[in-house]
Amino acid sequence: MISFLTKPKVWPTSTALWVLGFVLLTAFSSSPSERWGFFGHRRINRMAVFTLPTEMIGFYKRHIEYITEHAVDPDKRRYATKFEAVRHYIDIDKWGKYPFPEVPRDWVDALAKYTDVYIVTAGGDTLHLAGDGITMLEGEQWQYRNPAAQPAPVSKLPGAKAYRSFFYESVLPRYYEDEWLLPCDTLSQLFGLPAGTCRSAFGKDRFSEHGILPYHLLTMQRRLTEAFRQGSPSAILRLSAEIGHYIGDASVPLHTTENYNGQLTNQTGIHAFWESRLPELFADKQYDFMVGKAEYIDQPRDFFWNLVLESHLMLDSVLAIEKDLSRAFPPDRQFCYEERLDVLVRTQCREYAAAYHKRLDGQVEKRMRDAIRAIGSAWFTAWVDAGQPNLLRLGLDNDKLAAREKREQEELEAALKKGERKGREHE
Repeated sequence: MISFLTKPKVWPTSTALWVLGFVLLTAFSSSPSERWGFFGHRRINRMAVFTLPTEMIGFYKRHIEYITEHAVDPDKRRYATKFEAVRHYIDIDKWGKYPFPEVPRDWVDALAKYTDVYIVTAGGDTLHLAGDGITMLEGEQWQYRNPAAQPAPVSKLPGAKAYRSFFYESVLPRYYEDEWLLPCDTLSQLFGLPAGTCRSAFGKDRFSEHGILPYHLLTMQRRLTEAFRQGSPSAILRLSAEIGHYIGDASVPLHTTENYNGQLTNQTGIHAFWESRLPELFADKQYDFMVGKAEYIDQPRDFFWNLVLESHLMLDSVLAIEKDLSRAFPPDRQFCYEERLDVLVRTQCREYAAAYHKRLDGQVEKRMRDAIRAIGSAWFTAWVDAGQPNLLRLGLDNDKLAAREKREQEELEAALKKGERKGREHE
């Protein structure tokens, strides 16, 4: 839920400011070959600046080019580390049906529920202590699904609170390690194992490969709040640009499903069709990106989850409308060849795209507008939660910022040029 604060009350509502926003929008053009990951992310980050209150907009306008250009850094990072891709999506329908009560909204609870825990005994046997098909949570107590599933050395099962604490203390610090090695002594206490039973222990994550987007959004929100609290302009700008990217991803229906590119419904390529081709053709001429004021977010976790769930509710129409059109249009009128940057590329024909766009009835524009306001609200909320620091005193100019960020940007660009994405392709 979003609500207005009593303070600050002064907002950038002058006609001149809104006209400036429109001029900046129309002046900011993108290559027609760019996906939402470039055209869309840059556009929505840029326009989010104009949702901010007077106390913030001066700082963000001063660095609007940075906020715009670095909106695509998370996509570039997908070429640099295998841990990045899962931050951009969540296959929420992997875990049940809307509104997906099976999926804990808390990150630690999700890991605890969907991680398999094993021990290797002194005799060399591997025992499955908890996880897929063997345990379930009933109220506040973990239980084995049937008596036969309980490994012989186990004399008890931990309560939910103790098990959650174990994951917070022993699993989270190892999350980005290739192997989750777990402490035998703690597991022995939790499961009542006889002394000397556990020689080693490890965990296997079954959750993350299907995406962690809403959880990562909350992490980014906390980091941005801390950056404001510390008064670090470079961190504020970097995190502002990047949380904008992830909010943009959460606003795309196809970032919320196992069928992320229509591969399960014989609609391969629909991801780029919806999030790239349609904005390329229609955003500049038809979309209104003046979305009003950023608002304070009372419950960021619920806000980010609602953003994902709202996107997912649009998924059926995204798929069904295109499927229906594909039956009505002859194949040779669905795909055409266009020259882009001196390269002939195959893409959806303009007539076919126009028909899809019309049938969607403003859906892409709505999600871009929702993303713009959500980004501005996330920035505003982080600033308020940090105590509303005076951003005009930060005093970082663009040249210093560019120098400070140059090394990281060069590394991202180098990884991008290699052209090898790490992790799952989600489009």
